[in-house]
Amino acid sequence: MRLNTDASISHILSRQPFVLSREYNFMFGVDETLTDGIADTARKFEQETISYWRTWSKRLAIPFEYQDAVIRAAITLKLSLYEDTGAIVAAMTTSIPEAPGSQRNWDYRYCWLRDAFFVVRALNSLSEVGTMEDYLRWLGNVVIGSHGEHIQPLYGIGLERELPESFVDGLPGYRGMGPVRVGNQAQEHFQHDVYGNIVLGAAQAFHDHRLLSRAGLAEFPHLEAVGEQAVRVYGTPDAGMWELRTRARVHTSSALMSWAACDRLAKIARRLELPERAAYWHGHAARMKEEILAKSWCEERQAFAESFGGHELDASILLMVEVGLIDARDPRFISTVDAMEKSLCDGPYMRRYEAADDFGKPETAFNICTFWRIDALAKIGRKAEARQIFETMLAARNPLGLLSEDTHPVTGEMWGNFPQTYSMVGIINAAVRLSAPWDSAI
Repeated sequence: MRLNTDASISHILSRQPFVLSREYNFMFGVDETLTDGIADTARKFEQETISYWRTWSKRLAIPFEYQDAVIRAAITLKLSLYEDTGAIVAAMTTSIPEAPGSQRNWDYRYCWLRDAFFVVRALNSLSEVGTMEDYLRWLGNVVIGSHGEHIQPLYGIGLERELPESFVDGLPGYRGMGPVRVGNQAQEHFQHDVYGNIVLGAAQAFHDHRLLSRAGLAEFPHLEAVGEQAVRVYGTPDAGMWELRTRARVHTSSALMSWAACDRLAKIARRLELPERAAYWHGHAARMKEEILAKSWCEERQAFAESFGGHELDASILLMVEVGLIDARDPRFISTVDAMEKSLCDGPYMRRYEAADDFGKPETAFNICTFWRIDALAKIGRKAEARQIFETMLAARNPLGLLSEDTHPVTGEMWGNFPQTYSMVGIINAAVRLSAPWDSAI
């Protein structure tokens, strides 16, 4: 690495503060000699960067309202794509704790299939399909490399499978709140929602005529192999989407994603004019839907629970409407939203779940859950409340319009890794959902 600068090298090397008497340029990058002067090169890089993002942004189909917030979120998601392989990184940091002194410190510098699907979906809603094309290249390698067997919930940006978790003993951590971790034990987990996230992430490639490389009959068998895994693991215990380390249950969210895999495969099969395969996948989807709605319903709580036969509530249940299992106006879903507001919400903010996990009960609000709540409220007709909560989340961003993973409901402080793609996805989804139409103002 090399730092090119027209400031005093002596001051830089001695870490000596000095008076800024003029404009100075600093370029930190690969160890290569510049072909032009430092100031000219810096100005050229700056102008080219601004031009690139202005050109990229003007192609977005943004909503009428919240335009600046959406553009900033979209740029952040695009910057989370590792173009060399197509992997989408969940966050740029490691070990910023989810709450003060909680030791909930994780390394998020990898590609989670779940998070990546939500990123692709959010950008697709703005008609930005280039990121999806890059990601599908990476996802295709994951699917084919699995040979129809178990698929990890996350991989390294270069498709690395082994991401052993270790501590960096010499670093104190964020505000001295260690440990600092490298690697993520979740790569060892069995998270059964992963198969649904793969199919959901790839499904558009079979339907979208804009893509340079559309998926078809050659790719379908590979995706069906993923679906078969979804069928095999359906209804069996796993770590769940929140990656619980010491507890396994038949999580409703995991079963939901198995249903989504079968449902989308049936639609793809119809698109490819494969009626027998469409019937096959539709049969699995119908069976799973009936079972999920029956086994996850908790009569006592008047809500869908986080696991089959369970009692506790979990914000991930809100995805039932997001992926189309149930209508938002269904009385059972409305009742579930009401129950969650009583047990999971601290004012506008929403926690992931109410049960204690490996580290006790969650203290901070998980931002994507708050955005799921916003979406649910809008869909069930409580749009004014959804707008109020969205305005609160926009105010929680830093001056650059970025959000971390968690927000403290009392102090409003950001916690968790940063910037978190999940949270930036929520900004886009909420803005698209809540914005007035363009023709209302022009």
